Order: sequence, then structure tokens, then C-alpha cells
Amino acid sequence: MRILVVGAGATGGFFGGRLAQAGRDVTFLVREKRGETLKKSGLNIHTPQGITCVQPKLVLASELKDTFDVVILTVKGFSLEAVMEEFAPAVGEQTLILPVLNGMHHLEKIQQRFGKHRAIGGLCRINATLDAEGQVHQMTALDELIYGEVDGERSERIVKLDDLLQNAGFTARLSRHIVSEMWEKWLFLASVGGITCLMRGNMGQVSRAAGGPAFISAFVEEVVAIVVAGGYRERPHVKLNTIKELTNENSTQTTSMYRDMTQGLPVEAEQILGSLVSIAEKAGLNTPLVNAAYTHMSVYQENIRK
Repeated sequence: MRILVVGAGATGGFFGGRLAQAGRDVTFLVREKRGETLKKSGLNIHTPQGITCVQPKLVLASELKDTFDVVILTVKGFSLEAVMEEFAPAVGEQTLILPVLNGMHHLEKIQQRFGKHRAIGGLCRINATLDAEGQVHQMTALDELIYGEVDGERSERIVKLDDLLQNAGFTARLSRHIVSEMWEKWLFLASVGGITCLMRGNMGQVSRAAGGPAFISAFVEEVVAIVVAGGYRERPHVKLNTIKELTNENSTQTTSMYRDMTQGLPVEAEQILGSLVSIAEKAGLNTPLVNAAYTHMSVYQENIRK
């Protein structure tokens, strides 16, 4: 099966690079500047086990003519609209689109653009970033890619995809409850991202601060209320485990939104926090902490555009 990885940043570079190393037929859809870097130095992946280098197959949007069996979509949410037009020529009648984006609303947008049957659910759990030279750094051993049919069906195509992704140098898992897992990933990501960006420190620092644990718990409670209003069927242990993990005083955890903010880069404020605020407003929920985090990041976004 031919795979098109849309985006060769930290997430796409890691999972796409691992798939290429494992002998899968992988092509990266890249922008011209990123393509030049990869042609010159290769796709370098730094992991806790060492450094590997892949000479990836690359294609620019202007060169994209053939269709692919699988499109793995790994871009930032604010790039989705533009990127869908760029990879549209790669989508054939049987193409499967696996988005690995934050939040939930991207799935509906992909289904509207390409048809409901083409998109499946997906998420990843990895702590990775790009350095100044464009090399991928995996910061912990976490490397999970999770996927499944939106309706939970164990279809022939999802089993075929699962076979393709297994034994490729990362943890691949087929889920019968992918929508619930996507909600829970959003719950966790929005909590960590909102808290660390608002407090300007990692979770351990917030936990050790005066009033920190109470603030963390209140923030998570707000996010849980919002996602339940949005359609998530709450599993009580998820909230308890989230609060327990985020109030660990020894945690150094942040998110890509926090790391992007500290580097003065654009952030997914709308996708991670703004969409939650919209759900809360429609449901008539009072969520002052989440609203404050979104307003804070909206001001940040305006400042970096100046």
C-alpha cells in the first residue's frame, strides 16, 4: 500500500520516518523549504535509543498527481483548510484518510471535503519536537499511534491498515472506541496546554505552586464538563486519573502548544481551546478558567502577528 504522509514535522517525520525505515512505501508531501532541508540532510530522527537517518521520498503539492492508498495527515489544525486542497489530488475512490490532529472538529471538515466514508479516527501520543536544523527529537519513549473506524466496526479496510502499521518501529493500536479516545486525548491535551500556557510553567511547577493542585483540578473539571456537553460519554476514571497525573509535583510535562508559545511560534489556540469555549457557550456552561486560557492565547497570537 502506498502511504502519503502530509507534513514532515515532529509527528509526521517520526511516524512516517519509522514506516519508511520498516520498508513501507512512504512519500512525504512537503513545502519547498522543508523539502530542500530533507534533500540536503535527510530525515534525522533522534530517539532515546539513538539517531537514525532516512532518505525520504518527497513530493510538492504542485507535483502531486497520483493517488495513494493511505493519507496520514499530521499538520497543525490551523493549516487544515489549505492542506486539504494541496493533498486532494492524492485522494482516490479507495483512499483512506487517517488524521492525527488535535481536537475533534477536523474530522467533520475532512468528511465534508472528501466524503464521510474516507476518513477514520486517529490520534497519537508522542513527545517530539523539531530542532533549529529541522531534525526530529523524540523526548520520551512514548510513541503510540491509535486508529479505528468512527463507528467502531472492524472493517476489512481497517484490518488491512492495522497490518500495514504493525511492526514499524512504534506502537500501533487498532481501537474499537476511537471517538471516545479522541475526546479523552483532547480533554488531556487541553488541560495540560491550557494550564501550562496560562501559568507559564510545566505541570510540576504548577503543582508545587501555592493553590496549584486546586487550580489544576478546577481546570480539568471545566474541560470534562465541556467535552461531555459536546458528546463525550464520560468514563469517571479518566477524570480522576487525569487529575492525579497532572498534580504530580515531579512532572515536567508540557504540550506542543506550550513549546510553540515559548518559541514565539503560531499555536493551535482555536483548535485546542477555542472550540471548547464554543461548546461551552452553546451549552450555557460557566467555564472561566478555560475562557481565561483561550483569551490569554488569543492575545499571544495577536502579538506574534505584529
